[in-house]
Amino acid sequence: MDELSKDAVTADSPEESAAAASPPTGLSRRGLLGLALGGGVASLAVGVGAGLTGGVALGRARAEADAENAYEFFGAHQAGITTPVQEHLHFAAFDMMPRTDRDDLITLLQDWTYAASRMTQGLEVSATGAVGGDAEVPPDDTGEALGLPASGLTITFGLGPSLFQNEDGDRYGIASRRPESLERLPAFLGDDLDPQTSHGDLCIQACADDPQVAVHAIRNLSRIAFGRARLRWSQLGFGKTSRTTSDQATPRNLFGFKDGTANILADDTAALDESVWVAASDEPSWMAGGSYLVARKIAMLIETWDRVRLSEQDTIIGRDKGVGAPLSGGDEFAAPDFGGSAIDANAHVRLAHPSQNDGIRILRRGFNYVNGNNDLGRLDAGLFFLSYQRDPQQFIALQRRLSTDRMNEYIRHVGSGIWAIPAGAKPGSYVGAGLFD
Repeated sequence: MDELSKDAVTADSPEESAAAASPPTGLSRRGLLGLALGGGVASLAVGVGAGLTGGVALGRARAEADAENAYEFFGAHQAGITTPVQEHLHFAAFDMMPRTDRDDLITLLQDWTYAASRMTQGLEVSATGAVGGDAEVPPDDTGEALGLPASGLTITFGLGPSLFQNEDGDRYGIASRRPESLERLPAFLGDDLDPQTSHGDLCIQACADDPQVAVHAIRNLSRIAFGRARLRWSQLGFGKTSRTTSDQATPRNLFGFKDGTANILADDTAALDESVWVAASDEPSWMAGGSYLVARKIAMLIETWDRVRLSEQDTIIGRDKGVGAPLSGGDEFAAPDFGGSAIDANAHVRLAHPSQNDGIRILRRGFNYVNGNNDLGRLDAGLFFLSYQRDPQQFIALQRRLSTDRMNEYIRHVGSGIWAIPAGAKPGSYVGAGLFD
């Protein structure tokens, strides 16, 4: 791994140091071929989303200490779940190519792991990188992140239901290993899903404090996948809509309300074990230490919302727009009192609150998005909702509970997907290795 094993991987023992320097030692021949031939796929990966120029300026304005931050790729859990939520997202879903086999899938996950473990430390995808190789062949790395720090980059990989079995059958000999709860989400009231921005055999969540770093990650991982997987859809996000650490201020969504006040935080290990991480006693055993990711693209009817009077907005959400406090009183973090009439029966905060849902909790990592204007000249904007949970049934129960949410008049669910998120990779191994043991 050259620079990676020497400078980037932090090991806790001599044995881990040795493991960190062991295979994978570089990209496979298929991965290197993808870098040479995958320009078309890479260009598609950055084609979704608007407003990147302004986002770049915002990302560059962040404090130097944040920009230099690097999160370890290897570990018990994948980074990008409880990691402090960054400012920018590039999410991508992929489908495996026809006629690929089990070895293609394994080598792809190995190649992605190797490249991700380098990029999250601020390195290029390979030792030769963007300018260190043969000048007469395409470079391994696209180079737009040259000179940029790691910027808090995390890369999280997921496996979709269709990877285990689809209309072509059990393509990779893993159908019997599919988690029973890993299946496409049921239809919910108000869904208007676009199949072109839903589902996928695989997913990658790249989060960073500089949007160019996040885009660089997806662009290069798309190139590496050339010939084995193709990009199905992708989404850029900005301005986190939740927090995962107590020192992060609660951010606001595009409706102007604080979002994620009651989110599960990284230091709440009991809540994480109960609601986010798959336990060793859960089935299948290879998912222990992992989680399940639900992604929902939620379009917001911005212009309609902006014409609603402030008091009505507060009633719809169930919180004060200014300070984020529940309408029953107190500060932002006061427990809502649902015993009286201060909070409407169909307010969002009432319907979503754990006390009204048998204690169900999920960990949210959503982002705002703006994709320019639609054909009517209105903002194509909304919330790219991401949640992690120990069992997909947690999300399904909450979403069904929200069927009478007053906020539904101002939103549309237009994209959807679910993926199994394996545990973190050990140094010298790769994400998803337990699936093939």
